[in-house]
Amino acid sequence: MYTTSEGGVGNSLLWRHIKHFNFKLLRDSFQTALLNELHIHLGNSFKKVKSTIYADHKNGFYVRAMPNKCNPSNVIKYIGRYLGRPVIATSRIDAYDGDFVTFHYNRHEDNKLMTENLPVLDFISRLTQHIPEKHFKMIRYYGIYARHCKSDCYLRRAISKEKHKILLSFNRWRECILSSFGYDPLKCPNCGSKMLFQELYFNHKPVSLHELYEKVMHKHMCRSPALIPNLPTPTFS
Repeated sequence: MYTTSEGGVGNSLLWRHIKHFNFKLLRDSFQTALLNELHIHLGNSFKKVKSTIYADHKNGFYVRAMPNKCNPSNVIKYIGRYLGRPVIATSRIDAYDGDFVTFHYNRHEDNKLMTENLPVLDFISRLTQHIPEKHFKMIRYYGIYARHCKSDCYLRRAISKEKHKILLSFNRWRECILSSFGYDPLKCPNCGSKMLFQELYFNHKPVSLHELYEKVMHKHMCRSPALIPNLPTPTFS
């Protein structure tokens, strides 16, 4: 299962929106990639079979290209359905007599309703082949979704400098409160001047910022600055 963005950015650093995917090209690309991998692992003994497959499947291999699911809630439900549930819903199992299982499904190729009756062990074998190996990653990120890529430093250039300032402001609490609730938390409601932080109160009691700082350092097993020679202790005003 793969989800892909409807666009991308290349060396030109210009974002290109893609509204149409060539399914014929997708089928051919999948066929070529799969057969080449099999050829590498099986060797030249697979060459004749490979040629026969190309001759018999001139339109490429079948690829189930799902429709647009750009709505975030639909994407989450779609991915969660495959990651957290069996490959077949119990509602599709029609009968079970202890020896045979009867179930139905809609064939991907033409959406035709199919009904099958299989021995129990054959039915179980079809299910177990979908169980991933231990520690197998069910979700992988590629391309623009991948993390820690060298291209990340170039990708941000696709965003204008004006938008950079707005996006960076989201990381500052003052701007976030101002944009979300419509008021400046550091602006004095009486005189309108900028206020400076002096003390922190919780439950009507003053809280020492230095003590909070020491607790955080201890929680994360960091060395206290007071124990490091020639390092000044942080001060809070």
